[in-house]
Amino acid sequence: MIKLAIVSPCYNEEAVLHESASRLSALFDELIQRGKIASDSFILYVNDGSRDKTWPIIQELHAQNRFVCGLNLTHNVGHQNAIMAGMMTARHHADAVVTIDADLQDDITAIEQMVDKHRAGNDIVYGVKVSREGDSFLKRRTAELFYKIQNSMGVKAVYNHADFRLLSKRALDELSLYHERNLYLRGLMPMMGFPSDTVEDVISPRFAGSSKYTLSKMLRLAADGITSFSTQPITLIIGLGVVGLLVSFLMLIYVLVSWLSGHVVAGWSSIMLSVWFVGSALLLSIGIVGEYIGKIYIEVKQRPLYTVEEVLGLTTKGEPCDKK
Repeated sequence: MIKLAIVSPCYNEEAVLHESASRLSALFDELIQRGKIASDSFILYVNDGSRDKTWPIIQELHAQNRFVCGLNLTHNVGHQNAIMAGMMTARHHADAVVTIDADLQDDITAIEQMVDKHRAGNDIVYGVKVSREGDSFLKRRTAELFYKIQNSMGVKAVYNHADFRLLSKRALDELSLYHERNLYLRGLMPMMGFPSDTVEDVISPRFAGSSKYTLSKMLRLAADGITSFSTQPITLIIGLGVVGLLVSFLMLIYVLVSWLSGHVVAGWSSIMLSVWFVGSALLLSIGIVGEYIGKIYIEVKQRPLYTVEEVLGLTTKGEPCDKK
């Protein structure tokens, strides 16, 4: 039997926590009865600087539920960093960690399959979405577009996989050696090269509350995913420059032919169009290069990804939740 930890990041999730803890606890009871996981397995809720009653509810659940532990961060650090904080805390206390959002839109019944595939020798087991009916039309379409774009940019990531996955202690220890500040966990996992497998993940509608992944956050994550693992955008800028030179050369031939034939036209429209096109291309190119420079700026500072204010139920000695 393995000692399993479920790490669940929370940001303003007061509406879902009681139901989430109830469902995960019931799952733990079933898996313990079947001899799949150890009785001292635990659920670690990570409070990512919530402004509602998320942390008091986690404290309440910890006092009432033998499985629930808590990690309180001093301020909001973002979804990826909150997951990292939970994994790096749980790796000292568990044989394997499953990460899943608190809203439980991911299929928790797949966790048993993850455990089985881990016991079969896999260090990483990905939850791959086979149905996104629980997501809105816009989210489904933008997600599909994002996966196609990142694949075309050379980013090696599992298609239709988000952050529902199992990692072994060996994989977690290796992940701890990756010190980058611009985290994109979906890209880091395949880079480690450990044996891996997938399970089917059927997405369900949220049972309460609203998604905290706004369009702007999804776009930011998409940009991080591409610029953290691919230099393809810079290559595209070079290609755009070459195309621009070819167009300029053709325009030069056109101007010379027009001048020699005596059909010189004022050409105000073409000039203005060219100026706007070149200006926009330059601004876009500078912005892309600036994005990479900004990431270098953040990385060289080597600031901590997160700061922990309080931990409930876990000690530095790797002991389980301090329940009666």
